[in-house]
Amino acid sequence: MKLLYPTSLKLDVKSLEGFAAELHPYNVKAPIPEDLVDAEFLVTWANSADNLKDAAKRLTKLRWIQSLAAGPNDVLAAGFPSSVVVTTGSGLHDRTVAEHALGLLLTAARRFDQMREFQLQRKWPQHLGGPQPDRPKDRFTTLRDARVLIWGYGNIAKTLAPHLTAWGATVRGVARSAGVRNGVEVYAEDRLANLLPQTDALVMILPGSESTKDALNKERLALLPKHAWVVNVGRGTSIDEEALADALEKGQIGGAALDVFKTEPLPESSRLWAAPNLLVSPHAAGGRPQDAEELIAYNLRRFLAGQELRNVV
Repeated sequence: MKLLYPTSLKLDVKSLEGFAAELHPYNVKAPIPEDLVDAEFLVTWANSADNLKDAAKRLTKLRWIQSLAAGPNDVLAAGFPSSVVVTTGSGLHDRTVAEHALGLLLTAARRFDQMREFQLQRKWPQHLGGPQPDRPKDRFTTLRDARVLIWGYGNIAKTLAPHLTAWGATVRGVARSAGVRNGVEVYAEDRLANLLPQTDALVMILPGSESTKDALNKERLALLPKHAWVVNVGRGTSIDEEALADALEKGQIGGAALDVFKTEPLPESSRLWAAPNLLVSPHAAGGRPQDAEELIAYNLRRFLAGQELRNVV
């Protein structure tokens, strides 16, 4: 039996040796070579749509796909038969996305973006330097004592939260079900109307689905304090971008730092480019799965043993 692994990232292939499967590299942007179409296992990362459609049509013996993406929408849309087990790369991007979210929060609080803008103009941003008020109630200027609400409390949120609390923030979460997770109080979504007005920074890490489409809409944006910032490292479809542009232009919220958008790359015609106090991050939070070999080996071992796999769709 054959396992095909992508050449679109560097893998420690030796750590995958020793199983009853031949390991073969493949180009994720080209059709699968004829001598590999009898493969039973396929690892995907940054594959083109044409490559996946080709694999779905020609890899007739395929039994399992290990996507290294947290959300394998590309694989699910390629037309593989339902008999093929698909597992995701959930967990491989937790640290990188959490780190990026932290960076966006710090940029929002310390206004590194404005400092750079003034630097390019060869101007000294005096309003950002010198004596400053300590933790003003009408601005988001520090993580200390900041009220951070994480909407979409999964593995990434669990990775991010300890870093925020270490800097003195009060962290609360929102998820489909309530409870305490790693010491953080997590509320159900029906509590949003109470939580949003008590939020200095809203971090969104929602998955992309019909149920989360435009989750942050005009009505919910209006519930945020005037100084609150919105950070999105989940899916772009979870924010009503027109409503967000309106809120920023009218000064209804403090600002937004977005890593994901409904259409990517963000079209030149988008109002978001010129919206005040908005940071555009080019879907850069993830994009570098960590410890992928461990997940591939774990699931390969269990598949060969007839046991339940991790991250099954």
